[in-house]
Amino acid sequence: MHTSQAKVLVISAPSGAGKTTLVNAMLERFDGFEFSVSATTRAPRAHEQDGREYYFISIAEFTRLREEDAFLEWEEVYPGKCYGTLKSEVTRILNEDKWPIFDVDVKGGLNIKHHYGARALALYIQPPSLEVLRERLTRRGTDSPEDIERRVRKAEYEMTFASQFDHIIINDDLEKAIAQLVDLISKRLSPVP
Repeated sequence: MHTSQAKVLVISAPSGAGKTTLVNAMLERFDGFEFSVSATTRAPRAHEQDGREYYFISIAEFTRLREEDAFLEWEEVYPGKCYGTLKSEVTRILNEDKWPIFDVDVKGGLNIKHHYGARALALYIQPPSLEVLRERLTRRGTDSPEDIERRVRKAEYEMTFASQFDHIIINDDLEKAIAQLVDLISKRLSPVP
C-alpha cells in the first residue's frame, strides 16, 4: 500500500473523553487497522508500556527528531509534555498493508486530517458535558486536581474545533458510541471486518 493511497482513521478527543477505549474497541473489531503509537516526553503511567501506548522519549530526543522532520505532526500539549506521530511508525503500518488508526489530541488529529485529506476519516469524540469529563478524569486517578482543571479548561477550548472533523460522536453511552464508530468505519473505510 502506498502512502498516497492510504486511508487512515483519526480519533481525537479531549483527555478523558474515552478515545483510547474506543480505539481499542475498533482494533478488536477490525483486522485491517493497526494502532499508530505516538511518541511523548511525558512519563509513563503505571499501566503503560514503552512501545505499546507510547514511545516514551526524552525532551532532547523529541527535539532531535523534530529537527530531523521525523514527525507527521507534533505539539507541545502541556508545558514540557510533547506528543508526536512519527512518520516511520505510519510507514511501518502501511508497509504491512494495514491502515493506521490514530489516537491523538484535537490539533494533532486536524493536522493528520489535513495531511491525508479525503483519504482520512477524522472523528471527534465528545464528552456529554464538561462536568462528566471532570468526573471521568477524577475517577481515572492519574492527575492532580490542578491537572484535572487544566485538562477541563483545555477540553473546553478543544471542543470549539469539533465541527472541523468529519463526524462528532458524543460518548455518553459506550456501546452506542462503539456502534456509531463501527457504522461510520464500515461505510467510509471498509477495512477487513
